[in-house]
Amino acid sequence: MRATLLVLLLTAGSSLAAQQRQPNTDVFLASIKLKGDKLEIGKALNVTSRPGYDNQPSFTPDGRSVLYTSTREDAQADIYRYDRRSKRSTRLTTSAPESEYSATVMPDGKRFSVIRVERDSTQRLWSFDMSGGDARVEILNLKPVGYHVWIGPADVATYVLGSPNTLYVVKLATGTTRLVAHDIGRSLVRVPGKRAFTFLQRADSAWWLTLATVPPSGDVTTERLTRMPQGADYVVWTKDGTAITASGTKLLIWRQGAASWTEAADLSSQGVEHVTRLALSPDERTLAFVAEPR
Repeated sequence: MRATLLVLLLTAGSSLAAQQRQPNTDVFLASIKLKGDKLEIGKALNVTSRPGYDNQPSFTPDGRSVLYTSTREDAQADIYRYDRRSKRSTRLTTSAPESEYSATVMPDGKRFSVIRVERDSTQRLWSFDMSGGDARVEILNLKPVGYHVWIGPADVATYVLGSPNTLYVVKLATGTTRLVAHDIGRSLVRVPGKRAFTFLQRADSAWWLTLATVPPSGDVTTERLTRMPQGADYVVWTKDGTAITASGTKLLIWRQGAASWTEAADLSSQGVEHVTRLALSPDERTLAFVAEPR
């Protein structure tokens, strides 16, 4: 049994579902290729294409499927899997009245983790096997959790709702939690090939892209990288260290040492607006993005 984690007596005025306000969003897939300071984007495929909330895409490690959250006619938020070969979606979780968000395949590839809104509105980190069964709590006493990212098999960073929102790194092997930062944004993203991730932090009336390095032992260190563009709050990383974000319908890139972000593509011709979440396939050939159909 895992050691009991430090109980965090943090509260929030609304659930994750309420925060998101369930906009009319869809998940799109498009081929992508980075050429210098430009992104070549193929024609986007709307893989959900229905009224309602479809959001929070993440690729499986083999790149063949995309996990996402969908709220259907029963007003229940569950995890679905879109198969890229068959072009069909399958419902994985059916756990009413609980809802699941932010599905992420765990480092061992055998399970996926979610943020679960429980019957009493408690939000904790749970996991399921890849078929959507065998539900279990991953972190018992850390709540209310809003978002998360895995750094290694036993290390996970969590966004905890509060005033302000806070960032904790949890070492499951020892049952310890470490407070890393305050006043953070929702985008927690692993940096490929490193024991590191990035998050957004508000400072000096702006949002800053910040790098957190998590050594196997020792303290977590943070480094402010660059100021985020207006309206941009999600980031993905390529293996060569290029960051990609979205603002409006524009995609922008940033590389270490650059003074600012560079506009690399515009998705307005794809019939979408308000591009938000991004996910990059493991081979970096496909971009998943969330947007509102025009």
